[in-house]
Amino acid sequence: MHHISIAIDPALRERHASEIAWTWRYLLTGMGYAWEECEPGEPCDIAYTADPGRAPHARLIVRATPRHWERRNALRLATTGVTGGLAYPVYDGERPDEQVLVVEEGRIICDRDIVFDTFWLLTGQEEGLLPKNKHGHLELTGTPYLRDHALRKALASAIGAGLEQVIAALGLPPGEPRWPHGRRAAAAVSHDVDYPEVVRWLEPLRVVMRQGPRGMPAAWDVLTGKRHHWQFDNWLALERRLGTRSVFYFAARQGSLREYAFGTPDPFYDIRTPRFRALFRTLIDAGCEIGLHGSYHAYANAEQFAREKRLLEDATGVAIAGHRQHYWHIDPGDPEATLALHERLGFQYDASLANDLYVGWRRGSCWPFFPFFQRERRELRTLQLSTGWMDSQLFTRRAANPGNPRDVLRALADRTAEQGGLLLVNIHDYVFDDVLFPGWARSFEEFWSYVVTRGDFWIDTPAAIAGHWSRRYDRLVEASTGHGSLNSVAIGACSR
Repeated sequence: MHHISIAIDPALRERHASEIAWTWRYLLTGMGYAWEECEPGEPCDIAYTADPGRAPHARLIVRATPRHWERRNALRLATTGVTGGLAYPVYDGERPDEQVLVVEEGRIICDRDIVFDTFWLLTGQEEGLLPKNKHGHLELTGTPYLRDHALRKALASAIGAGLEQVIAALGLPPGEPRWPHGRRAAAAVSHDVDYPEVVRWLEPLRVVMRQGPRGMPAAWDVLTGKRHHWQFDNWLALERRLGTRSVFYFAARQGSLREYAFGTPDPFYDIRTPRFRALFRTLIDAGCEIGLHGSYHAYANAEQFAREKRLLEDATGVAIAGHRQHYWHIDPGDPEATLALHERLGFQYDASLANDLYVGWRRGSCWPFFPFFQRERRELRTLQLSTGWMDSQLFTRRAANPGNPRDVLRALADRTAEQGGLLLVNIHDYVFDDVLFPGWARSFEEFWSYVVTRGDFWIDTPAAIAGHWSRRYDRLVEASTGHGSLNSVAIGACSR
């Protein structure tokens, strides 16, 4: 395990210690390095300072931009830039840098504050300024997030991957590998279990609304019971052929048609029935993970949320490690408050930070990360696994996701491999039937076959991936030394 020696400018540390420490921990552990924190005037590998003259003995200097830290929630994304192998956001009033990396007197100076850029992306600083729909989902039409495909570029982890290359150019040893078995990246399949049992008088209407008049025969098949949504055996058979074990997120709160009509769209099934208890045993025996699909309003009621977790654990007989919010419905005004609730309930990981409408990574990272709780200025203990693609985005929401679906998905996998990240996808439980959902399962099968045959992805359940990342992270943090902000502020607030 190699240690990076790093110095943080005391002037920056005085005002933004927690934010800067958390960001450097994301970057350093993501690259696989423990650290030794020292003072700027001492010899070190990396210095983060607004004035390179304060770190005359640093091999790499990242020039800080204090004014950005002071007005971070007012900055707006204008476009994206790539210079010298480093990708980064460009804010309103800026132009893409012609040169980011400068070699000067045997050292490298990064003239872009990529540390701030990473913090700005990972904490969703602009989200409070963007419009949202009735479910709290971001509406990004006309923004650079869509126009420049910023979501698909995973800019935060791209910065980490670019910084990794700069460190290699300095001649430093590589960090601890991100993934096991010599794999370049990781991948996982998830299923939101929303409607496994059809309402036979209602679902035919939904089929016709989705397919138009050509869906009438399929609608009749649903009405007469010939076709259904209970597709678990088919998913298991397909995933066995693909060498994949997935996670199924089940809702523990039973909703109703009446609630649905009045704005609470929770699923209608009851996990306590013998049918579901038998299903859980089948899935567990197949090596699948079972996670919680938190109810639509769970984020607003901690007791209800905890009750749902207990109900699912009672029904399955296993501890629940992972979670995804139904409808991606986290607190639209304060997403981190919901993430803090996940921590309070003891989830190992969460997979709720995503865009309902758009392909790509909502917070710009295909690397897993421990979110920053801005209100308390600390790192949260529940790992965030960002979802890069949900099935409907390339079918019912094609207009918001331009491009050939096959090419879009393969590019997503290629980007993940390039950055050494995690590709987590979401395929709903009920879309397997090609008559009811033409092309949905086939598109997934073709795409996942591509991921598998690449041979450079470690494919496992999200819980296994989260466990690996958390253990690796803890090893690196525990091996780090120094008395600066990277150790004393963040670790003291969020020790695991």
